[in-house]
Amino acid sequence: MPATPQAWVEVDLDAYRANVRALAARAPTAQLMAVVKADAYGHGLVPVARAAREAGAGWLGVATLEEALALRAGGDEGPLLCWLAAPGADFAAAARCDIEVTASSAEQLAEILAADAVPRIQLKVDTGLGRNGAFGDQWGELVSAAVDAAAAGARLTGVWSHLACADEPDHPANDAQEARFRDAVDDLRAAGLDPGLRHLANSAALLTRPSAHFDLVRAGIATYGLPPDPAMPHDVPLTPVMTLRARLAAVKRVPAGQGVSYGYQHVTERETTLGLVPIGYGDGVHRAATGRAEAWVRGRRVAVVGTICMDQMVVDLGDLPAERGDVVTLFGPGGAGEPTAVEWAQASGTIAYEVVTGLGGRIHLTHTDDPGRSR
Repeated sequence: MPATPQAWVEVDLDAYRANVRALAARAPTAQLMAVVKADAYGHGLVPVARAAREAGAGWLGVATLEEALALRAGGDEGPLLCWLAAPGADFAAAARCDIEVTASSAEQLAEILAADAVPRIQLKVDTGLGRNGAFGDQWGELVSAAVDAAAAGARLTGVWSHLACADEPDHPANDAQEARFRDAVDDLRAAGLDPGLRHLANSAALLTRPSAHFDLVRAGIATYGLPPDPAMPHDVPLTPVMTLRARLAAVKRVPAGQGVSYGYQHVTERETTLGLVPIGYGDGVHRAATGRAEAWVRGRRVAVVGTICMDQMVVDLGDLPAERGDVVTLFGPGGAGEPTAVEWAQASGTIAYEVVTGLGGRIHLTHTDDPGRSR
């Protein structure tokens, strides 16, 4: 990273470890899988995975085989599951690297078994989300194929599914999906198969639905200190892990009536100081937050004004004695009063998941790490 970067993300690995431990304590009868797909939700795949293991996560979870192979290349050797593969995936590489894969249909199971070396396989049932997994009659076909595969020596190690409405704890779909999952487990047992590791709960169900914990819980967004939904109540202490900062590239005094940025969507009401922040939608900051977001400069919240551009945005500093090079915090944990990723999501009309995973471009990624502090 340059000595003085224009914009950077700070990832607090101590806070991440503390979050993982707090979540594991909420599900004491289950193992915990830390989900680190999508570059650990934008937080940095290998450093975050290492911190998850240090905090006691028995499993790591990723979407794609490429992500799983990157973890192995980065030195991870523990239990690891991936679950999303189009036809042509290199399942033999998964076997060589001791990566567990997911079969979501009889057809996909056959493709996995055709690999030169068969990896350990978990079965996915679609209990009502309508995405991946065997649904309806497909599940019976997958169970039958799994019986034949097991007889031929395949290593079947688990069964799982994913909830659609867990961030709404009272939604009737939660009961229906859990019941369907239990039925799917019974189907495997009735066919003479050991279901192995059973898992259904995501972050929201981990926090609010103990009946869905089973043998393992998959903690994703909550490990990064962000709520699955801001309106969902829970009492687990979690700290947001990511802080987004930049340095003011320019500061200028302007009169009342001055238009700001493209289209003059903002016109100053009085004489004020404007600060130029060298970050924009080319770096993953949502243009939709135009006129609604805030930032933190010199211990005070300031408005983001004018249209957010590809490379830059403008903040109204009022009469703050700001200077070029001053640090601007777009979002952080919120403890000092700065905006949070949840607030930026609300300003952008989206969810915090998208705010943190979408950052990139010219933003530098850094990690603060003091393992002794949180142990």
